Amino acid sequence: MIKRMFLAIIALGVFATSCSNDDDNEPTNANLTLNLQGLEALGDDFVYEGWIIVDGVPVTTGTFSSVTFPQTFSVNATQLENATRFVLSIEPANDPDPAPADTKLLVGDFSGNSASINSEIVGDFSNASGAFFLRSPTDETGTNNGNDHYGVWFGTPGMPPVPNFNLPVLPSGWAYEGWVIGESGPITTGTFTAFDARDSFDDFSETSQPGPPVPGEDFFINAPTGETFPLDVRGRTVVISVEPVPDNSPAPFAIKPLVGTAGQETAPATHNFGQNLGSLPSGTVTR
Repeated sequence: MIKRMFLAIIALGVFATSCSNDDDNEPTNANLTLNLQGLEALGDDFVYEGWIIVDGVPVTTGTFSSVTFPQTFSVNATQLENATRFVLSIEPANDPDPAPADTKLLVGDFSGNSASINSEIVGDFSNASGAFFLRSPTDETGTNNGNDHYGVWFGTPGMPPVPNFNLPVLPSGWAYEGWVIGESGPITTGTFTAFDARDSFDDFSETSQPGPPVPGEDFFINAPTGETFPLDVRGRTVVISVEPVPDNSPAPFAIKPLVGTAGQETAPATHNFGQNLGSLPSGTVTR
């Protein structure tokens, strides 16, 4: 009887030790906290996703759609300790691809237990500049008819107009988009990646002749809800934003490096953009 009790005690001890060893082998997690500024909601089809770079490999830290911070995520402690960089990307809400998308928005290297992150992975806008002019080259009533204040084009007027942007070439996953602020909100002029070619959009322009070989738009037809066309651009705010591709939001994205106000004069006069670097998102990540 005593022998049986002794063997039972030994077996119980072995079982307890085995359980303890199993617990010790389980990975432990640690907190990663994001404190970001300047992000905007993406809509239902896309989310933000954080990544830590561990031995050159991206490891997800989780997705989020709220742009209220700080936010904290539970991450594998060993991977987090060994991470050298943090990256924030924009991903489809239903995403079968486990790798980061091309739309990488913020990046920063860890120094100790924190990383300062910024949007330089999208582009360096510190020297951003440009100008635009008012003209309506697609007006079906003809040229020199006093209607040039119904269109905005990005560049310097001439025969033909030429681009004058000082903006970085964007990486894959991003495009520029022009906007005019109307009576009820921003009105697109179209997206573009080349400064010396027409943009992707001409739904508001008339069609007597094509627009010039620079991005821009006339505002004659198909007015959005809340707007009345033709739209007088004089005195209105004109914006250049940087947009993710693809993009399901009808509004400008957070990055708006150039903002200007259209004056009263039409072409050949030009109106300058000013820098709007305060729109660039940034923040800190702590572990």
